[in-house]
Amino acid sequence: MKLSIFNGSPRYKASNTKILLEKFTTGFMETPGNCFELAYLSVGDHQAGKKLFKESEAVIIAFPLYADSMPAKVKIFIESLKEFKGKKTNPQLGFIVQSGFTEGANIAFLEKYLKKLCVKLGCFYLGTIAKGGVEGIQVMPPSMTKKLFADFTELGRIFGRTEYLDKTIISRMKLPYKFSPLMYPVFLLMKITGLADWYFTSWLKRNTAYENRFDKPYKKVAIAQSPEPK
Repeated sequence: MKLSIFNGSPRYKASNTKILLEKFTTGFMETPGNCFELAYLSVGDHQAGKKLFKESEAVIIAFPLYADSMPAKVKIFIESLKEFKGKKTNPQLGFIVQSGFTEGANIAFLEKYLKKLCVKLGCFYLGTIAKGGVEGIQVMPPSMTKKLFADFTELGRIFGRTEYLDKTIISRMKLPYKFSPLMYPVFLLMKITGLADWYFTSWLKRNTAYENRFDKPYKKVAIAQSPEPK
């Protein structure tokens, strides 16, 4: 099978999406005759991307959840595919969406959009691998990522062999879909102790932005551009 993968993360090669794709393709390549090409939407050329899309048997677009949707470059690329609408030679199309939020419910509405997109394009919908709680995988010990990485490798292995994304594994990855109310006191304690913010705080400090964390630059722009009262 000739598979094309589009990594839509703005973080390019430093992304969590890249790590998950490496596990997926490891399993995929276990089947003799399979090959794949990886393209990065954050630096890529849309014309080259469309050519790759056209020449593939199957395509997977992978990206992180951004503001309950997708990064702008992913949306722009998707809109550029409108010329393929209804073509019988279109590839099979699937998606990998990862989120920092743990609950699978955060990705549910986007998943509906992606399925509808396949219908509009006339592509066979392979499915959407939706996984929350991914943001910290680059700093987690191996014991915490072992199951996640194994699942992505197995998904790639099964897909490489059958051309289908395993629904059982996909369903399991969406859990927990929503947290139980019993978890609220735990999150409150994490907030009070600072454990809930330590990862983002460390990145803010690393980028010398911690002191500016409450800035509202867009509010200043809106005020500056507001018309003068008559």
